[in-house]
Amino acid sequence: MKKMMSILNVLFASLLVLWAIVPQAVANADQKLRYSCSAQIYEAFEKSRLDAFTKETGISIDLFVASSKSCVYRVMQDMTDIAGSTRAIYQRHKDFGLKEIPFCKDPLAVITHKDSIVNNLSPEQLQQIFSGGITNWKEVGGPDLLITLVVPGNETGAHKNFKRQVMTHKEIKYDYLTYTSTRVLEAIEQLPAGAISFISRGAQITHPNIKVLSIDGKKPGDRDYPYYQIFYLVSKGEPRGSVKVFIDFITSKKGKSIILERGMLPIN
Repeated sequence: MKKMMSILNVLFASLLVLWAIVPQAVANADQKLRYSCSAQIYEAFEKSRLDAFTKETGISIDLFVASSKSCVYRVMQDMTDIAGSTRAIYQRHKDFGLKEIPFCKDPLAVITHKDSIVNNLSPEQLQQIFSGGITNWKEVGGPDLLITLVVPGNETGAHKNFKRQVMTHKEIKYDYLTYTSTRVLEAIEQLPAGAISFISRGAQITHPNIKVLSIDGKKPGDRDYPYYQIFYLVSKGEPRGSVKVFIDFITSKKGKSIILERGMLPIN
């Protein structure tokens, strides 16, 4: 009898071990997460990160890509479960019950056509270029070539962050205005060599033919590079269910490694 009980105890313990190591993906196989994502964040790393999340958890993603403002609005209206935003939410959003979780520090890169011979600008030159005070590359050490200003739409996080950090109350001028922030990447690749714009470093890194300028000799990613964006996750109320699983994955060791691979810094 004692021998039989011993065998049963071993079998029971083995079943507990097997149950404990069943992949979480099986438990979550029927779950779906509605995720509204800033175009900058999506271009930076979501193509690979979302696949990794679904593989890890079994939770599928219903994705919507738009401006940060639109994504936060969708959370407020219960059109999405969670948003990825390149801008902090306002107090009115917090009063409405929205919660923000910063997860990434991203250099805001100044980009030009790959054939540009200019490598560096001062903050003053950058401000003058985008306010219309400098209109020819020869004024900053380049060729006699008109500067073409390509600017993300004024409701995008890239536009808001650049205006706040670089322009100091001066208006941003433009020759071409894109609807989503990441469209500037295509524009810089396709327009003549005089084009200049700005975008997430994480988004630019997937376009190696686009040149990134240094600011005062500092490159995006250097410790004292002057321009950064903070990426946030935004939920309605305290995260729970698949929303909490998503946040936990992004702030996990695996989630942080994806951020680091794209030249950005994880937060938390």
